[in-house]
Amino acid sequence: MSTKLSDSEQYLWNYIERNIIEIPNYSIAELSVEAAVSTATIVRTLKKKGYSGYADFKYKLKERRKLHEDFSQFDQEDEGIRFVITKNEQEVMRTLSMINIQKLEEAIRIITASRRLILFARGFSEMVAQEMMTKFQLTEKYCEFFTDPEIIKIMSKKLSPEDAVLFISLNGETPVLVNAAQNCQQHNIATLLLTTAGESTLAALSDVALVGFKSDGSFFPDYEVRSRLPLTILSRILLDSYALRKKETQKK
Repeated sequence: MSTKLSDSEQYLWNYIERNIIEIPNYSIAELSVEAAVSTATIVRTLKKKGYSGYADFKYKLKERRKLHEDFSQFDQEDEGIRFVITKNEQEVMRTLSMINIQKLEEAIRIITASRRLILFARGFSEMVAQEMMTKFQLTEKYCEFFTDPEIIKIMSKKLSPEDAVLFISLNGETPVLVNAAQNCQQHNIATLLLTTAGESTLAALSDVALVGFKSDGSFFPDYEVRSRLPLTILSRILLDSYALRKKETQKK
């Protein structure tokens, strides 16, 4: 089964992401009515997202909910602080709920098979990439990281099909990264992406895109410093999963 969502499936998934807190309380019939889609569309969408069905999806959502702290102690505290904490909790929870296990396994397979793993990032996403490079190197994976636009442009034209590229981009539209992804595509270089923009140009150009949730608004509206928390979560899960699979392989 193709993992690409149809228009109706994408509409449903967008609805689920917007209402992720309430979804565990819905039966599949109730979700069908609320989202105005058929139950068949619900099942088909969730299977493409890596779940066995609606019951499996609800179970995993409820399990993740158990991991979250009860913020009731803030009831009498400053509402602004409570909002800040809840906003970050929501980014964590929704990012976890959006992780596609099949795509995660495919990303691990690509990294494992590659001769070199090259990381490209710009702006505040560079901090996520820097940590990833260090940790990949600690697993003895050959990994390099580039941020300079000219070097990214040149490197993306000189890579071989034995290499793999991991892009880290919040909005998936950074021009130099889009250009690099196009170069990789032309030269049959496997590409991975960590982003919060599943419908972005970079997501369309990448072989595997791991997508997190970005909340609306920023406490620094005059600056382009949106939270990289979703990217940090995705990078941690990818790194830990890669290290786990490598250890399992070594034990065989």
